[in-house]
Amino acid sequence: MTIGELGAELSALVWATALLIVLVAVQATAGVRTQGMVLAGSRDNVPPPGVFQARMLRVVDNHREGLLMFGPLAIAASVMNLDSGTAALGAQLFLYSRVAHALLYIFGVPMVRPLVWAVGLAGTVMVLLAVLGVA
Repeated sequence: MTIGELGAELSALVWATALLIVLVAVQATAGVRTQGMVLAGSRDNVPPPGVFQARMLRVVDNHREGLLMFGPLAIAASVMNLDSGTAALGAQLFLYSRVAHALLYIFGVPMVRPLVWAVGLAGTVMVLLAVLGVA
């Protein structure tokens, strides 16, 4: 089985998880570049993060929140064998908006980022409604 055969919901979940791995790697690299190897210790007396490192911490936290809401719904849609255009479209909206949101966050683009975040949330709600049999 390939990722394309998983269905839109699980495929989006796999790719969104891959995005999280990339974001965590960038976050960790930014931390080591900013604060050095103190991060490899107990972290009891770590100075405040630099601007980019702090931004990466926020984007990882934000993406983790999105995955926490979307993941169980994507799995439920898959287990239920939903053949729902609403769920598939919602999953695609979630994934593409999360990629765009991460890039906008990383590059510090204001005002547009919350709108893109809202598109991802709307996609998650679409999958929820499909799982609940409402859409």
